[in-house]
Amino acid sequence: MDNLDDLKAIWHTAKTDSLPSSNEMLRLIRKFRNQKLRSKWLSIITSLLISMLITTVLFIVHFKLISTYIGGALMVVSGLLLAASNIRSLKRFYQLENCSNLEFIAFIEQTRKNQIRYYNRTMIWIVIICSIGWVLYLYEITYRHPLICFVVYLAIIIYLAVMWFVVRPRAFKRDADKLNVMQQRMEKILKQLI
Repeated sequence: MDNLDDLKAIWHTAKTDSLPSSNEMLRLIRKFRNQKLRSKWLSIITSLLISMLITTVLFIVHFKLISTYIGGALMVVSGLLLAASNIRSLKRFYQLENCSNLEFIAFIEQTRKNQIRYYNRTMIWIVIICSIGWVLYLYEITYRHPLICFVVYLAIIIYLAVMWFVVRPRAFKRDADKLNVMQQRMEKILKQLI
């Protein structure tokens, strides 16, 4: 019986000040979920609006070269692919409403895997399709003036290089760091509870 009293004394002296309350955990999960949902809906709406705008321009303005229509169609396709990839992941975030800590950690791990797959595959195809479309779309505007054509395409190449080699890796690292911090915090809490 003495061991039970010792265990009880240890139990009562354990410091639990650093543990968040269950309400704080739920608030943390809801905040994460709502931020991701807002971001995904914003991406979906923006890409669909831009795709509709490009489609409207292609139907209203009469271009002489077929390359302009092909370029516009490629940009619309890339916008639709972006919207589709975000719509597909919406279901996972809506299912996150009521979950345990272990389910949330599994959700974050799956989100990390999806993020890596998006970064290594989906984003590459979307950017390639959109870039080719952009180059073809702007050709009709610049092909008669070699100096303007050179300047416009040089600006496009510089812009795409900066977006691809600077902005894209930083955005991926930032998002990965956020997921890592969230996962480490949840795992720390679970280790303290177990």
